[in-house]
Amino acid sequence: MALSNNVIGAINFVAMLLSIPIIGAGIWLGNEPDNSCVKILQWPVIILGVLILVVALAGFIGAFWRIPWLLILYLIAMLALIILLACLVVLIYMVTIRGSGHVEPNRAYLEYDLNDFSGWLRRRVRSSFKWDRIKACLSTTNMCAELNQRYRMAQDFFNARINPIQSGCCKPPTQCGYTFINPTYWISPINTAADMDCLQWSNDQNQLCYNCDSCKAGLLANIKEEWRKADIILLITLVALICVYVVGCCAFRNAKTEDIFRKYKQGYT
Repeated sequence: MALSNNVIGAINFVAMLLSIPIIGAGIWLGNEPDNSCVKILQWPVIILGVLILVVALAGFIGAFWRIPWLLILYLIAMLALIILLACLVVLIYMVTIRGSGHVEPNRAYLEYDLNDFSGWLRRRVRSSFKWDRIKACLSTTNMCAELNQRYRMAQDFFNARINPIQSGCCKPPTQCGYTFINPTYWISPINTAADMDCLQWSNDQNQLCYNCDSCKAGLLANIKEEWRKADIILLITLVALICVYVVGCCAFRNAKTEDIFRKYKQGYT
């Protein structure tokens, strides 16, 4: 029984360690400027990681002090958390499976269309109330101002691989035919009817294309890239947790079997 409890304790210690990448993924998302403005995924990930840490700690204590009811509670709670983590992994994959940039002639950077993304993600940014808050947050960053410092010539800017938010929020859509002055100042559009965003563009450095659908699409494209990276971490951790849980269940069953035989022998003698 003591050996089995030691094994269970060691397994729960590993489960505690596996909560760290989950919490870390949530903290990393929270530190990214776009995710810190949207605030959708980071807190559920952090909370789930903390819950796994607490439940694994409870299992470790139950094994160390040989508290059967605490071990049973651990097995039930950890199974529920594994299911929740699996659902989260699937959800992230499903909502990020759509949405990619398209190429424009003579441009290295990509353009983004809001309708290319999943409806679930679009609903996070389409509400004017939600977008006003997100827009105010994005406008406080220096992501657009830094383009002016980095690119002076039009061709250098056209050949640049800027990120999706910069492409969608800091410049007008390419199809509008604006003339480049600097990365955040454009004049003389050729075709303002090409897209509603062509009319939304403003040379006011506090406005730019923050009111454009292309800005919302660029934000979602950036979020998609970051969420997919986080999803890989969560998937690897999920597989490891499942393996740890299965081994823990086997160890607990063996411990119970040993306990039954020990009591049987004591009764027999």
